[in-house]
Amino acid sequence: MRIKSIETITLKIPFGDLYAGPRAKRRGWTEFDTLLLRVETEDGVVGWGEAFAYSCASAVRAAVLDMVAPLAIGRDTADIPALSRDLQKELHIWGRYGITIFALSGLDIALWDIAAKRAGKSLSTLLGRQRNHVPAYASLVRYGGPDAIAAMTQKAVAEGYSDVKLHEIAYEVIAAARNAAGPHIRITTDVNCGWSMAEAEDLLPKMKDLDLFWVEEPIFPPEDYETLATLRRRFGVPLSAGENACTAMEFRRLIAALDYPQPSVTKVGGVSEFLAVAKLARAGRKTLMPHSPYFGPGYWATLQLAAHLDDVGLFEFLYVQPEAFCGHDIPLPQQGRIVIPDTPGIGFTPDEDMLTRYRVA
Repeated sequence: MRIKSIETITLKIPFGDLYAGPRAKRRGWTEFDTLLLRVETEDGVVGWGEAFAYSCASAVRAAVLDMVAPLAIGRDTADIPALSRDLQKELHIWGRYGITIFALSGLDIALWDIAAKRAGKSLSTLLGRQRNHVPAYASLVRYGGPDAIAAMTQKAVAEGYSDVKLHEIAYEVIAAARNAAGPHIRITTDVNCGWSMAEAEDLLPKMKDLDLFWVEEPIFPPEDYETLATLRRRFGVPLSAGENACTAMEFRRLIAALDYPQPSVTKVGGVSEFLAVAKLARAGRKTLMPHSPYFGPGYWATLQLAAHLDDVGLFEFLYVQPEAFCGHDIPLPQQGRIVIPDTPGIGFTPDEDMLTRYRVA
């Protein structure tokens, strides 16, 4: 069946970070930028996708409408990976990473949603469902102070999480979280490329002493896999990356160098590329730890992929409180575990009232 239309909906949804205590500085991130794709085929089936849009929603929307839609409308959807690859080829002159692939990711997710709905199955059942629930970790935002991070780590542990990820770069803050969690809770930190090489060489042995489960993107650039592999060998600390990597081609190098590949379905190229990454990770005997700090169709698609791929290790749950969710009945963690729906498609049904309320003109 052919694609009839591609529409975009841009949302801006405020969120709270769950901490009410004193802060060293003001919060920097207070709203989610979400770009939804509504794709309809000629037989009237509608699919929903999400393209990564944090601080770049207008640019990604332009890529969808000006670059992707003119090439995709009228195309047959029988072979989604082949269509996605063909669109990548046609758009490669504008780059195979970043905004272009974010836009294609949203379309690919929507097409898989349509394919599963047309079959009357969930995406995971269409692909081959392996499990009905997945362990989740609490992915804390950056608080920047020992007292705040200790309080938030304890809060997450009290709610049943056995894995907590920080976004902290200072040793004393990371150590405070480790002390607050206790010895039986796994702690990771996402440095977001925040250390210099000298700082990484100083801090990685300390991370080993703190028994961190992994350290994520310790240095810039995040695709310097050769240097990351060297750091991993020198200091014996598991390393991860992948949220900024696009397409399975990029993950070929990443998987060989690091411990935990982290594809993001809204950035890597959608479901098609995520499945290709999973195949590479399995061949390389590496455990996928998907990147999923969002609450739209990307969240739902990641859950469906985790139901299909039982070697996905943990589901990333961004530990915040959105003012609203853009879809009905979102499955949230309970005692550190998420029950995965088995409803048609990726499971996402938009809340039209919320789309109207938070839509950006």
